[in-house]
Amino acid sequence: KGQDLIQNARMKQLVNETKKWEVPLWTCYDRKGKFPGDNNNDGLIEVDPLTDTACWQKLAQAPDSHTLNLGSYTFYIYAGNDGSRNVIAVCGALGCNALTQDDLYADFLRTIDISLDGEDSATAGIVRAISTATVTNSAVTAATAATAGNWSSTTRGALYYFDKQP
Repeated sequence: KGQDLIQNARMKQLVNETKKWEVPLWTCYDRKGKFPGDNNNDGLIEVDPLTDTACWQKLAQAPDSHTLNLGSYTFYIYAGNDGSRNVIAVCGALGCNALTQDDLYADFLRTIDISLDGEDSATAGIVRAISTATVTNSAVTAATAATAGNWSSTTRGALYYFDKQP
């Protein structure tokens, strides 16, 4: 039971860290009329928001690192886009470039999915499994959501479409 409590706390911490990225993104949008990292004003985050000194770095609640260590697991969190929508990617490998088949890792991703969109579906809702992703200079510059499978299937991580559109 003690280990279960610790693991549940870690999973909640991952959900909170993911949400922690969303708040400053929207705060900068409200203050500046664009997301941090949207260098060409097209509404999409193209570069690492952490480098946006005009807004992001002035927010006390903004994350200052892409890396989150939870026990023996390391997660990498990036903001960016999938070509048409902004996303926050949570990956188990630097640059989202490695597949992960660990059951506990899948449980972490499932927890994000259930907590943020209320359903356990790796292929529907505002949280989806990553099929492919490109991370350039610590920003997601291209990503594809999985169209088949579940969180226990091979995945690279989770894409959170924080604009809330299904």
